[in-house]
Amino acid sequence: MKKILLLGCGNMGGALLKAWAKNTDHSFTVADPAKPALPKNVAQVSSADELDGDMFDYLIVALKPQLIDTVLPDYLPYLADDGVISSIAAGYSAGRLTEQAPGRSVIRIMPNLPAMIAKGVSGLYAHGSVTETASRDIEELALCSGKVVWVDNEDMLDRLTAVAGSGPGYVFEILRSYVEAAMAMGFNEEDAKTLVLGTVQGTLEMALQSDLSLEQLRNNVTSKGGTTAAGLKALNGEEDFSALIRDTLDAAYKRAVELR
Repeated sequence: MKKILLLGCGNMGGALLKAWAKNTDHSFTVADPAKPALPKNVAQVSSADELDGDMFDYLIVALKPQLIDTVLPDYLPYLADDGVISSIAAGYSAGRLTEQAPGRSVIRIMPNLPAMIAKGVSGLYAHGSVTETASRDIEELALCSGKVVWVDNEDMLDRLTAVAGSGPGYVFEILRSYVEAAMAMGFNEEDAKTLVLGTVQGTLEMALQSDLSLEQLRNNVTSKGGTTAAGLKALNGEEDFSALIRDTLDAAYKRAVELR
């Protein structure tokens, strides 16, 4: 059992904490002046002086990036000598964290929105001399809310942010547009959502359960000269849709680099 201090407990931090507290034996303390509702057996403080000399194995930063420089220094004295800093804060690099805490190892976690329902994909990046034990402990936490992908450097974490961290926003927009198009064909909103969300859900399950490539799965449902082929030609044209997706990811990646 490890002692873990969580700085901040907003929507994402709170959702992750709920999964961590339910699925691990670690001891959690939350530092948040807003005093959010917490899972049973999770301790809570409003400021660092309420910790009363307590020491922690991990300090997990779940603050808005603009607050980290101000808040983090107050809590560093309560991190054990061999303790590790972790962070779920987007746009705040591991290098900036080590500037705040020289000599400390850092593991960044980049969750995405479905982590809130334990269906997320989290990216993990270890910065500094992170022990195997620390990597395993943080991975265990990340696995509580879905799947995990380790990356070797922070640039790859920015790329992962563009793909998975921001990904739910792209998917919601595609779904919104798909439903809107179905309504334009004469379906009411309820039926359009049933048709679109049901189609997407079923197709996703087929893809997850199949050993075939996505290209082969697409080809299997596309008859030459048929309705699907006509729709795909309109969708992708001269690879216009593929180029749009690439441009979308590239724009998000460039912004992640700027924020770092």
